[in-house]
Amino acid sequence: MSLFDKFQPIIDIRADLAALGVMPFGAVTEKILSPTEAVVDGHKVILAGTNNYLGLTFDPECIAAAKQALDEMGTGTTGSRMANGTFIGHVQLEQELAEFFARQHAIVFSTGYAATMGMGSTLAGRGDIIVLDADSHASIYDGVRLGGAEVIRFRHNDPTDLEKRLRRLGDRIDKTLIIVEGIYSMVGDQARLAEIAEVKRKYGGMLLVDEAHSLGMLGAHGRGVAEAAGVEKDVDFIVGTFSKSLGAIGGYCVSDHPQLEAIRFAIRSYIFTASPSPSTIASTRVALRLMQERPELRQRLWDNAQRLYDGLKDLGLQVSPQVSPVVAVTIKDRNQAIAAWTHLLHHGAYVNLVMPPASPTNDSLLRCSVSAAHSTEQIDRIIAAFAALPAANTG
Repeated sequence: MSLFDKFQPIIDIRADLAALGVMPFGAVTEKILSPTEAVVDGHKVILAGTNNYLGLTFDPECIAAAKQALDEMGTGTTGSRMANGTFIGHVQLEQELAEFFARQHAIVFSTGYAATMGMGSTLAGRGDIIVLDADSHASIYDGVRLGGAEVIRFRHNDPTDLEKRLRRLGDRIDKTLIIVEGIYSMVGDQARLAEIAEVKRKYGGMLLVDEAHSLGMLGAHGRGVAEAAGVEKDVDFIVGTFSKSLGAIGGYCVSDHPQLEAIRFAIRSYIFTASPSPSTIASTRVALRLMQERPELRQRLWDNAQRLYDGLKDLGLQVSPQVSPVVAVTIKDRNQAIAAWTHLLHHGAYVNLVMPPASPTNDSLLRCSVSAAHSTEQIDRIIAAFAALPAANTG
């Protein structure tokens, strides 16, 4: 027996991929040409798997702000927020996030993973209960395991099953945290948040919503699914990331509960990691402002999403259950999915290959994510790359 035995399935998969001459996980981006084009593993491609939803990664204002912060504040903080790592930009961004979400309090984290994991592991601990959607992101699962709370899963996006779980808790509901996502990252379906909030109002508990993939794309102000569903008052905590619509890296939590200011001093992923670099904070602050000033980006994003969704569906492919900036094509056979991913790369379209256990089912996914920066012609070229797939690779 060896410490390495448990990794043998991963070793076997890597060997299979090497034999096929492909390595879809960690494909190397050699050159970025624009928010929507790059050279990946030697192929010039349209980027259709980057989560750069609003296309702000090359915005001149964001880049200028980051450069100025580098000149004035240096490359990094070299410390945590609890030590020397709280710079004025962190405080300003927290204030701006609170104002944007119309909340009283906000915390900025170094990554979205740290935000979701940190809140999940800190809000509920031993003696408490977490009821979460079964398809929740890995960062959510990691967090709730660390916290030591009793974890109860309900069927994905099923308010009726959630109600059944909450009903059984009785008086324990007062120590219960419900966790869902706004848009689920693998296939792009939206949480049935209006119904989930109704169940929460009926039984109690606190509700945390991860809006990582819905910030900037839903709601009158772009605040996400909670705003679009009209249930923001029912949501106790919103967490998310800067690495999607805001084109940077980092995470956040906002809430009206004044206890959040005390909770921040108990969150290990906040206390024991270096704070975000000044340049990252500076570009994120500008991106947050631009997201509000340019609602046309949101409309362009959804126009592109609809065009890609319709185009892939018209090809007879098994696509996501609803239109979203995340459009996933299901392919049941793993080897066919690998071959299809390789074909798309060679035909100028980079997408994400998702295989079990990362995918929510036993099937593999070719996961696309569109951007407001994509042109209509680029969307059509992505569709054309899928259309050129051999029939054997789409089953």
